[in-house]
Amino acid sequence: MENENVENVKEEVSIESQDNNSIKISDDVVAVIAGVAVSEVPGVSGMAGGFAGGITEVLSGKKNLSKGIKVEVGEKETKIDVNIIVEYGTRIPDVAFEIQNRVKKAVETMTGLKVIEVNVHVQGVNTDINNQEQENVQE
Repeated sequence: MENENVENVKEEVSIESQDNNSIKISDDVVAVIAGVAVSEVPGVSGMAGGFAGGITEVLSGKKNLSKGIKVEVGEKETKIDVNIIVEYGTRIPDVAFEIQNRVKKAVETMTGLKVIEVNVHVQGVNTDINNQEQENVQE
């Protein structure tokens, strides 16, 4: 039981206020904030998560918002790695730049942590052209 508490402390960021009160932010919270920001970027087809992330989605029936996001949090700063799949025909540097801007803004605004790196890893391209043509016709 005591070991579980120690593990939880390692996964949380502690922010001290002027009154010696603290706020604890879990790594998972930072990952979810980043994941939501990435999902709003046009040109992102999906997140490239590991095998475990896909199993979690299947078993829970819920969308894993932190899928494909790796977060390293220090005392007052964080590094974020994002693994994505882009839509065919989009300009990858533009998509990556937009992800970096949105993730940095969202995490810094919501947590107060300084984002020192947002690394975007393009893991694949969605080439399902038939679905994209149908979506364009419906719009």
